[in-house]
Amino acid sequence: MGESFLKYLQYEKRYSPKTVLAYQTDLQQFQNFLNKDFDAVPSAEANHGLVRSWVVSLVENEIDAASVNRKIACLRSYYKFLLRQEVITKDPMTKIKILKTKKKLPHFVQETDMVKVLDQIKFARDFEGTRDQLVLELLYGTGMRLSELIGLKDLSINLKDRTLKVLGKRNKERVIPFTQSLVRLIEDYRKVRNKEVEKKSEKLLLTETGQPLYPMLVNRIVKKYLRDLNVDKKSPHVLRHTYATHLLNKGAEINAVKDLLGHASLAATQVYTHNSMEKLKKVFDQAHPKA
Repeated sequence: MGESFLKYLQYEKRYSPKTVLAYQTDLQQFQNFLNKDFDAVPSAEANHGLVRSWVVSLVENEIDAASVNRKIACLRSYYKFLLRQEVITKDPMTKIKILKTKKKLPHFVQETDMVKVLDQIKFARDFEGTRDQLVLELLYGTGMRLSELIGLKDLSINLKDRTLKVLGKRNKERVIPFTQSLVRLIEDYRKVRNKEVEKKSEKLLLTETGQPLYPMLVNRIVKKYLRDLNVDKKSPHVLRHTYATHLLNKGAEINAVKDLLGHASLAATQVYTHNSMEKLKKVFDQAHPKA
């Protein structure tokens, strides 16, 4: 039933290949645990006690709580699927609870530091320089995910309306507005790209050989230009966090930020309000007579 479950995630739930692979790994790890300690009981036949024993073993092996919770979520989806398929009659996950985790505030770059990176660095005007600048400006100027950036097509950009379409999680398309300054950067990049690179793809952002950008290269670009900044993590996702935090700091309505980010629920967006509240607390402490 494992293969049927994974196909269900891929084709009906439209989970990303990365998520499907993670669930496949989790299921295999659970089955390996059953093979080793419980006479190779098939995962579809596991009861509450066996599931709980696996969770306990993960905790005892000091697996990160967030990782354990993802494995629990995987099994919940798996056994719900088996119930719908009438393979089982009782859900072994009913009394399995997720672990408590510490809430981590998203890392983000301060506004003054982003200005230094985007306005004061002298990017080379060759293909690599114009592309790298556009990568940074798109990540910070739209808040798109790494996968959305790599998948961005030339035809998805409307320079006249200053909007672009991205394909987000579960193949959900959304439209994101962008600034006038990005119009010029896109035009400049396209001129250099079309002149210097033999285009082999419909994608906007390419390598020097005309292939679509890939995650490792985008990570290298971001780290290269953020290396001198005082931020713990330097990644494309940090620029997404920075985009959201700066919008909220400037008074953007949280539901609008939710839609811009492509979040399925408001809870995912609310984490950024913590950063905004920290800024407000500092202002209060500095300004209020009673502080």
